[in-house]
Amino acid sequence: MRVVVLGAGPAGLYLAYLIKRRRPNIDVAVIEQNSADATFGFGVVFSDRALEFLREDDQETYAAIVPHMEAWSDIAVVHRNERVVIDGVGFAAIGRLKLLQLLQARVRSAGIEPVYGRTVRSLGELGNADLIVGADGVNSLVRRSWEKNFGATVGFLTNRFAWFGTTKRFETLTQTFIETELGFFNAHHYRHAPDLSTFIVEVDQGTFVRAGFPQMMETETRALCERVFAQALEGHPLISNNSIWRQFPLVHNEHWWVHNSVLIGDALHTAHFSIGSGTRLAMEDAIALDKAMTAYPGDTSVALAAYETTRRPVLEKLLAGANGSAVWYEHFAEHMQLAPIEFAMSYVTRSGRVDIDRLRTLSPRFVEQFERSRSGHIDRPPVG
Repeated sequence: MRVVVLGAGPAGLYLAYLIKRRRPNIDVAVIEQNSADATFGFGVVFSDRALEFLREDDQETYAAIVPHMEAWSDIAVVHRNERVVIDGVGFAAIGRLKLLQLLQARVRSAGIEPVYGRTVRSLGELGNADLIVGADGVNSLVRRSWEKNFGATVGFLTNRFAWFGTTKRFETLTQTFIETELGFFNAHHYRHAPDLSTFIVEVDQGTFVRAGFPQMMETETRALCERVFAQALEGHPLISNNSIWRQFPLVHNEHWWVHNSVLIGDALHTAHFSIGSGTRLAMEDAIALDKAMTAYPGDTSVALAAYETTRRPVLEKLLAGANGSAVWYEHFAEHMQLAPIEFAMSYVTRSGRVDIDRLRTLSPRFVEQFERSRSGHIDRPPVG
């Protein structure tokens, strides 16, 4: 059997490793158009249990990645210069390039040498393949090649975001919201290495235009964002890595496989970066596809159907939460009319997956603060 994986991001690399690990006799090729060290963005964040989903079936990969992760147990929301801590909401992060390097090592340990710097323009270039896996991201060639068959749609949110890094170390994942004369700004920031943090700046459509961002060069954009978030950055600079303004893409497919082609990760679906689950979902797609192929080794069509049938209900439930979060961010300027503690509650319940009853168990200190504010007993820091 010959399997060709297009795309050497986390999903493509991990799938190739899993397939070869279980069935060494399968010919697995991984093809990536970019270089091995090319990556967009800075850190990858994982919510909840970080990489616990790997522990049961792949202890070696789990053990290779976890020591390189930065973890914390609380998150914070800064609004009107007031910091509200939401306890018990854990996250972990790792540099995107570091994660890719670790997964590249896993793939090579299984005897696969990915091909980098090769742009495939037609699936016909891949020769005779029993299975073609589209792990090639939002602009997937595999998906575009069978667009009508997949029932593929790609839309875009209206907010703009730019992905920066910074040498400022943030102890927790923090959301900083600021209103200026130019409009409304939000920064998602968290450390992904001991001395580096990710710093994603987001603005609504009105602010994007009023601030003049469409006419700015990347260096001008970075300088303005440094001024807006000067208090949060405490003198540290923002670091660019192709940090242009983007609109978040919403990728959806009615069908997950066509003939001998199947989609995983961002080629199949996107999950808004605000929930910290995009990479995890992509890697879980790879796990689900590998398990289906293992269960039905003699029939690719049956295996692909099993992959979709088993994985789709789980994924769609998680994507519903991501979409709820995305809608909240599309209107974050309106939510900023709320007082800081009310705003924080709106933020933490935005996906629809968490309500105040669950928060009483998960984040008791935050809920206590919220309920005290509701009753008029607001704890204020001493003055002077």
